[in-house]
Amino acid sequence: FIFYSSYDILLILHFLELHSRFFTLLYMLSGYSEIIKENKLFEQYYREQKIVPEGEFEHFMETLREPLPATFRITGYKSHAKEILHCLKKYFKEVQDIEIDGQKIEAPQALSWYPDELAWHTNMSRKIIRKSPLLEKFHQFLVSETESGNISRQEAVSMIPPLLLKIEPHHKILDMCAAPGSKTAQLIEMLHSDMDVPFPEGFVIANDVDNKRCYLLVHQAKRLNSPCIMVINHDASNIPRFQVDCDGKKDILFYDRILCDVPCSGDGTMRKNIDVWKKWTTSNSLQLHGLQLRIAVRGVEQLAVGGRMVYSTCSLNPVEDEAVIASLLEKSEGALELADASADLPGLKWMPGITSWKVMTRTGEWYSDWSEVPVSRHTQIRPTMFPPTDREKLKEMKLERCMRILPHHQNTGGFFVAVLVKKAAMPWNRRYPKVEELKRPCLTAATEDAGSADLESASVDPELGECPQEATSGKDGVCGPPPSKKMKLFGFKEDPFVFLAEDDPVFAPIQNFYNLSPSFPKPCVLTRTHEGKKRHLYMVSKELRNVLLNNSERMKVINTGVKVWSRNNDGEQFGCAFRLAQEGIYTLFPYIGARIVNVSVEDIKVLLTQENPYLNKLESDAYAQAKKLGDALLFPDRNPSMPQCPIELCGWRGKTSIRAFVPRNERLHYLRMVGVEVFQSKQGKGPEPAVEGEPVAAVPEDSGEMEVDGGEEEKVAETDTPSHGGADGGDGEKCSPSAGPHPGTQDEAVPS
Repeated sequence: FIFYSSYDILLILHFLELHSRFFTLLYMLSGYSEIIKENKLFEQYYREQKIVPEGEFEHFMETLREPLPATFRITGYKSHAKEILHCLKKYFKEVQDIEIDGQKIEAPQALSWYPDELAWHTNMSRKIIRKSPLLEKFHQFLVSETESGNISRQEAVSMIPPLLLKIEPHHKILDMCAAPGSKTAQLIEMLHSDMDVPFPEGFVIANDVDNKRCYLLVHQAKRLNSPCIMVINHDASNIPRFQVDCDGKKDILFYDRILCDVPCSGDGTMRKNIDVWKKWTTSNSLQLHGLQLRIAVRGVEQLAVGGRMVYSTCSLNPVEDEAVIASLLEKSEGALELADASADLPGLKWMPGITSWKVMTRTGEWYSDWSEVPVSRHTQIRPTMFPPTDREKLKEMKLERCMRILPHHQNTGGFFVAVLVKKAAMPWNRRYPKVEELKRPCLTAATEDAGSADLESASVDPELGECPQEATSGKDGVCGPPPSKKMKLFGFKEDPFVFLAEDDPVFAPIQNFYNLSPSFPKPCVLTRTHEGKKRHLYMVSKELRNVLLNNSERMKVINTGVKVWSRNNDGEQFGCAFRLAQEGIYTLFPYIGARIVNVSVEDIKVLLTQENPYLNKLESDAYAQAKKLGDALLFPDRNPSMPQCPIELCGWRGKTSIRAFVPRNERLHYLRMVGVEVFQSKQGKGPEPAVEGEPVAAVPEDSGEMEVDGGEEEKVAETDTPSHGGADGGDGEKCSPSAGPHPGTQDEAVPS
């Protein structure tokens, strides 16, 4: 036998997955040319359901056959958003006059319904981009800012549910089916709408049933560097009920906001998932309806009274949409209400929910009511799939408040969304208010908790079932149900989450070295190891700390917190063995009272474009501060000439030189903020003159030769490799390049 570490196994599995994806891609490239975008059953089904206004069906079908425009948004929680938007508009102004092959390029357009011009769409293809150096620069800008977390590529309709939740910084939020994490990122952004507050009172708990997809979720969340996000791995239809300490007593955690974006058949994604055309049948929606309803029921059970839950699918099928909402409202006995969200997103075109629909089998048989369904079909078709027969009750539900987005109305994908408000406890809670939860065994990587055993879950209508049914996996990238609950041969065993003890000797030197303010939340600092030296220190909000400490045996945590310090053994001789981590600088900065140097715009350019610049390259004021300081540095924005957004960088000072510990794409971001554009040069071609006649220096951290205002398309490797131990691998993983290598041989290291 050959024994591998968990990390080795992870790499092997990732290699096998990439190998599989390669051949899948070859198949797709060869097969898509043969796919005819026709499906008679699909057309027959939706003509009969009448979800498309009269006279528009042909336009609806024609739009489904067209490619989906690329859309992206600027992350709104950072105050950098306005600066990014300013940069974008500068590019747009330049590209709007470009002509390629005799045709004028259409500049990107803002989504009319997204607030503050923070979301855009464009029809520019990669082929067109390659034909223009100016467009190549624009593409490099988008890629670089995406990697830095300042821009997120996301389908337009996918941006709608978080906006309708109306997030505020104090809200406790649950994202039930979160992977791959674009909507989760939006929730985090809204939570941090005020960057001057490093620890909002609220938090986001992002859940997904698929262990591997949870790491995609971690990758998305990590770009936002928030201490208020936790990624967990549970079956959403039976997600455990968590406890928290409230004034010294145990209390149940209810959420103010819940996003219930359920697995679906995905026929609203036909414009980007082409093989849906040949694989679409009605059986997909019939199989998923029960799972969707169970997830929605579990969601409203955990919603606080007065809270808001958004139910959404990327399907147009009423069996997955209005049928689930109608059944949920009927079972709630008045505890739930459909909210009127018609005025929440001005400019968004949508169709109201329908109140009459039919159910069709795979073979094309139609049923208008449950009474028409033969006994032989009762296992496939359920009563909850049909509209309520009581017309008065149906009218009271106000299903027209549901929102269906049709692709041809605003050149988007298809989508369905409904906003539910909880007015009272669910009826099964009111009947059995004092039933306590049964104790469950601790979770492992191979098995999952069956969920909360309170009567609220156990007494759900028998049609929903007491145990979650196994669902088939989604195929070929189509939005589909979660994988079957089989024993995992290779689970990703997470490093522990250990909060520092009050008297932990590792913290006192840090506190003294950085002169942390008395208000610093020391109990919120954690590590990922019980034994040995602590390599990294992380921080979470006090609310998430409360959740972690009280639910360690009922929840499977994949990742939480943001890295704030990393070990530097060379620093022990100077009294502090930990340097600052750029990821957590915006969280830490309000509490740091020492080792701060104010720098100018010109100093920022020097620090971010040169590997280890000598101290005398700084302007006189910064040079004097650095010489006097004699230790590690933090570079904040305190100069009126700087951009109207904070620039706070981690640094390291040697005897004669200085270095900024900033990941490559963040360097490019900050350089843009101070008016310098940096691009990768063509192979074998030296740097060209920079803007304003400045020389161009190579950007550090193995980024290759860089130049200003010119160059070939940047080659960025994108990966969804799961990182063992959390967003950056926990304390057992090797340091990543973004942590920065040793400052070089020219100086003796001084601690950071």
